[in-house]
Amino acid sequence: MSYQVLARKWRPSNFSQVAGQGHVLKSLVNALDNERLHHAYLFTGTRGVGKTTLARILAKCLNCEQGVSSTPCEQCDSCKEITQGRFIDLIEVDAASRTKVEDTRELLDNVQYSPTRGRFKVYLIDEVHMLSNHSFNALLKTLEEPPPHVKFLFATTDPQKLPVTILSRCLQFNLKNLSPEIIVNYLADVLKKEEIEADDEALWQIALAATGSMRDALTLVDQAIAYCQGSVRAAGVIEMLGIPEQRQVYDLLRAMAAADAGRLMTLIGAMSEQTPDYAHTMDSLLSVLHRIALAQAVPQAIDNSFGDREEIIELAGLFSAEDIQLYYQIGTRARDELRLASDLRGAFEMLLLRMLLFSPDYDKAQLADAVSPREEAPQEQQDGEKKKTTADAVIPPEPEPAVNVHTDVPGATEAGDQPVERAPDELGQLDQLRWQSLLPQLKVSGIIANVLANTEVATIDGDSVALTLDEAQSAVYSDDLLPRISAAFSEHFGKPIQVTVRVGQVAQETPAQLGQRLRQEQYQQMVNEFEQDANVKELLRRFSGTLARDSVSPLDKN
Repeated sequence: MSYQVLARKWRPSNFSQVAGQGHVLKSLVNALDNERLHHAYLFTGTRGVGKTTLARILAKCLNCEQGVSSTPCEQCDSCKEITQGRFIDLIEVDAASRTKVEDTRELLDNVQYSPTRGRFKVYLIDEVHMLSNHSFNALLKTLEEPPPHVKFLFATTDPQKLPVTILSRCLQFNLKNLSPEIIVNYLADVLKKEEIEADDEALWQIALAATGSMRDALTLVDQAIAYCQGSVRAAGVIEMLGIPEQRQVYDLLRAMAAADAGRLMTLIGAMSEQTPDYAHTMDSLLSVLHRIALAQAVPQAIDNSFGDREEIIELAGLFSAEDIQLYYQIGTRARDELRLASDLRGAFEMLLLRMLLFSPDYDKAQLADAVSPREEAPQEQQDGEKKKTTADAVIPPEPEPAVNVHTDVPGATEAGDQPVERAPDELGQLDQLRWQSLLPQLKVSGIIANVLANTEVATIDGDSVALTLDEAQSAVYSDDLLPRISAAFSEHFGKPIQVTVRVGQVAQETPAQLGQRLRQEQYQQMVNEFEQDANVKELLRRFSGTLARDSVSPLDKN
């Protein structure tokens, strides 16, 4: 007994079985049911998305003995023969092997004859872009005015190579790549019918590796069944594909969020034991970074198409938006380095270290401690202070800076900054001025810290706090953050506290606005002092120069 591969065994036989492509199905179903039939159809899209399958189903709908409709009976001889690939009036042509004009002319010589069995004579030409220019020219006239009993169905992965004269004579349907969620649901249904056990994680890994192609996904399932000895298991699929577990990508990001270079190297070492495809690993990392950026900017846009929505929301709270953009930019620019590197693991390690060390929030002393531990750290390290000035880069104040609650708002400033009220010990003492001191003490970071930094205290009622979020910053907020905000308040005050946030106009200065103002004032003071320096004045006088104020930046005192 011969084995039939899953991609052929489970090829859809009617429109209801087709996965995805709803925009194409709607057009075809309406045209068939309303008997508004064109004489030439062109299906475009990448491999394995259903071009040839839809063409065969359309041929079945046109020639079903029960009549033209979008639901062929599947029982008549015409339907069965088309399904089995032996219907005499369905002429399938592989254009890649019949590119010559003589082949096209031979094909067209039979167009004038009526169909033998069916209602229409259907010409299905696959990879039609492979035809020569002379073949296209020979096809033009017949394609524009074919006999009423003839239908042309074209399929191609490269429509740009088709002459405009051909495209203008066809109804064109562009089939989209299938989302991982659609592929996973379809594979789960197929494996259920096959009575084969499968892990959800394994199906997600296969769907991601298929990159939008259902045929590729089914082929990988066939391979996984053989590899895992009759089932589809996550460990086997990961080993078969040579890719890291998605969990490992999340662990890498958590180590980067904790600024733990040692943990990062340990994780890469564990991954290297599986001989991973580092380029694929970087693609997975970039995909997760993209979804984290979406979660920070537009939380409601994150769906569960990758089965990781909760994980992404959690990671979004661990990073600042600046770090995510920095990591993504470094990753995309460094993919060529992975391709050219002789030591792929070393190149991957350097890439992640670059992401980590170039972050503005990374404490460089951590790296020194990890390489050469010292008996006694300097007092500034013990106090957890971070120097963010540079000797060769200008740091002008930005209109809407992202807020680091540990350095950018009052309460964490050095001596000499504007004095503020002490953070309250009781919730009832909380007002806007004390809120600016309380915020740096809350254990929050990332998107939650940015949200809270742009709020003002509206009301306090017992153990309930109402905050007003500046409507200009509302894009970063979603109600999913409320439980974690309430938890941060509860942990600080040592009792359950319920926090609510509404979006509106703020009447008082928020911690973010105050931090920005103080930075601008400090920068302006620095520029003024520089202008008053005797040496600077002498240089400007002697060389008739002018001062470019934007070029003034603080020196690193370390």
